[in-house]
Amino acid sequence: METVDSRGVKRVSLETGDVAPDFDLPALIAGVKKRFRLADQRGRQNVLLAFYPFNWEPGSERQLIQYQAERDSLQRLNVETVGICVDSIMNTTAWEREIGPFDFPLCSDFWPHGAVAEKYGVLQQAGPLAGAATRASFLVDTNGAILLRQSYRRDEVPDLEHTLEALRRSQ
Repeated sequence: METVDSRGVKRVSLETGDVAPDFDLPALIAGVKKRFRLADQRGRQNVLLAFYPFNWEPGSERQLIQYQAERDSLQRLNVETVGICVDSIMNTTAWEREIGPFDFPLCSDFWPHGAVAEKYGVLQQAGPLAGAATRASFLVDTNGAILLRQSYRRDEVPDLEHTLEALRRSQ
């Protein structure tokens, strides 16, 4: 079932335990353009999908720098971080050069615009941020199941420790 909440975000019924929808997006990894496909991670590692509204925002910058700073802790728990934004891969490349590099994929959900954010129920449909992703995290286990789903305010940096605790509890 789909609904639109008060912020104009179309909500789909993705819950903890559901299989995370697969996707294949252009990605920037340590400054190199590649592709990232979620299904390729199944059976290999957990994935933290980190949706954020836009590049060049202070909140997005703080969020991704935090993930890079905690990369060793995440990797010890077999977690790969994947940033997802609706900005173009060229915009992401320029931004990453400014604040990076990042050793994890930064994916561009630019075309079809916001299709992955929509699959995950975090694409804003109305208001001043229409067409952008809500800041949200999905922790996906090695079997492709969603372990944690959390949404945040635009200016809020996700609590990484909360995410790591959810992973530890599941193991």
